Amino acid sequence: MALSLGSLSPYTKQLVKPLLTSAVFGAKTQELIMSGGIVIPNVKSSAAIPLIDTDAVFGTQSCSFDASGTTTFTQRTITVGKIKIEEKICPKDFEAYFTQEALKAGSTYEDFGNSEFQKAYLDKKNARIASQLETAIWQGDLGAFPANLNKFDGLGKLIVAGSPVDANVLAFTGVAPIATITASNVVAATEGIYKAIPVAVLAKGDVKIFVGDDWYRLLILAYRALNLFSYNPQDKDARTFVLPGTSVEVVPVNGLNTLGDAYAISLANMAIGVDLVDEENSYKMWYSEDNNDVRYRVEFKFGVNVAFTAECVKFISAI
Repeated sequence: MALSLGSLSPYTKQLVKPLLTSAVFGAKTQELIMSGGIVIPNVKSSAAIPLIDTDAVFGTQSCSFDASGTTTFTQRTITVGKIKIEEKICPKDFEAYFTQEALKAGSTYEDFGNSEFQKAYLDKKNARIASQLETAIWQGDLGAFPANLNKFDGLGKLIVAGSPVDANVLAFTGVAPIATITASNVVAATEGIYKAIPVAVLAKGDVKIFVGDDWYRLLILAYRALNLFSYNPQDKDARTFVLPGTSVEVVPVNGLNTLGDAYAISLANMAIGVDLVDEENSYKMWYSEDNNDVRYRVEFKFGVNVAFTAECVKFISAI
């Protein structure tokens, strides 16, 4: 007597643990500003960044009091976007798939929020929020169409609207305005940004050249081709490096990916406005008995700006 298995489908083992998630970018720019820039808390809609400037006019000693010089107070406004993320999940939808393994025995799932799924879900959700904030920090535009970019104006728009130094010119790069960053011009473009940094800003010691990861990859390969090993080629964890012969760090940020744009900014010139620090990580997740589903909500306020646009350097790829 033989086995008859022809009516069976091949077995595929499906695991609910570990629940793997795809890679997402972090919010590197936010972390840098939080550590070395201006952080303004308790912002409900907008707040002023108070600015002061003064001169010091040398006079000749005498018996009289000869007042000279001027102190000027100005301000830049940082406006936050009021952002919320909400999602609902029906645990019963899990019953027909391998995800049923995450469900307890029985037909009610009031404790679904304590499942293995919740941890994977929240970890991925927090990472996704950080990734989307990173993009908005640079590309945000209140007039943009994508929902994730139109909640507040980003650094790119705010800096360009001011009076930054333009590095994409012959005087700094040595070539005509660059339309596309390539292996053959990435060194000239990056060093052109360095040359454009005002000397008073350079003296602050905290200037970074912010580029996309695609720009950064081209740059390190270009320097390698020139045998200029200004970084440790064995350091697999290195995510930045100092521009050869300078003290300025080149920092890749995912918010500038694919744009072909870059900026040189002092960290002390960069500002974040929030209502509550790290509010984007303060979520609520609960089982709603009225709706028989699990609900997730996070609400936060977030905005960016720079104090002095004239102390920034922009490199906008020519169109």
